Amino acid sequence: MSVGVSSATLIRGGCLVLAFMAAGLLGYAVASGETVLSRAYARYVAHLDRSLRLLYRPEIGRRIAIYQASAAALVVAADIVAEVPFLAVCLLAIAVGPELWLVRARARRVAALEEQVDGFVVALANALKTVPSPAAALQATTVILPQPTRQEIEQVLKEVRVGSTLEEALLAMSARVKSRWVDVAFSAVVIGLRVGGNLPAVLERTASMIREINRLLGIVRAKTSEGRAQLLVLAVFPLFVIGAFHVIEPGYFDPLQHSFVGQLCVAVASLFWVGSLLLARKIMAVDV
Repeated sequence: MSVGVSSATLIRGGCLVLAFMAAGLLGYAVASGETVLSRAYARYVAHLDRSLRLLYRPEIGRRIAIYQASAAALVVAADIVAEVPFLAVCLLAIAVGPELWLVRARARRVAALEEQVDGFVVALANALKTVPSPAAALQATTVILPQPTRQEIEQVLKEVRVGSTLEEALLAMSARVKSRWVDVAFSAVVIGLRVGGNLPAVLERTASMIREINRLLGIVRAKTSEGRAQLLVLAVFPLFVIGAFHVIEPGYFDPLQHSFVGQLCVAVASLFWVGSLLLARKIMAVDV
């Protein structure tokens, strides 16, 4: 029996050495020059930096990628030494975790901008009543604007100072934010700059319209809150059941993990689960 255990330990140790050698070769291939791996790595780091730049955060895409690779190597090494349950799920979480966090942070930032857009439009309209220049009026509003709207407007003013027109800077911000309510507000400003007229009155009507739409959206969210709670339960409950079975009866899911048919069943079930979540989310997304 002891010989069998020693052989298993030796095999696992050899696999661990091979895994670290493979990781070292992969790192060398990425750092050595222009290869497929190095180009893919550079594209991924650039994508992370671009997403962080949109959030006005330090560009640490390279550091995030290194942390991901290190975490994946540690999980694989732990699986070789002592089998890690649901290794594929752990590796998938490491791979998509930063991207999901960035998407979520981006969505929260856009939601905050949309909540503040009517206040920004009213502040700009009031500033235009005393300051005839749109750029100067925009500068005057920055002292009273909350974050993150202030960051975006300060970026617009920086672009104006380096040579862009106000219209170009506003359109660049609209393309950067990608929010329909910001598009509505800036469309009113840009049209007013192009055709003239009583721009403060136009902006005040635009702000009133945005407030009314936000009020209707609040009513819709209140009416659909129960459905969103059910969607959350639908998303979390299978994971809770799997974790409970794994704690109560270790090895209960081994046939699903260690056979091709079992892994195929897990993949199909996961696809149906994700599909049901997407379908439920589509149903709950009421457009006003």
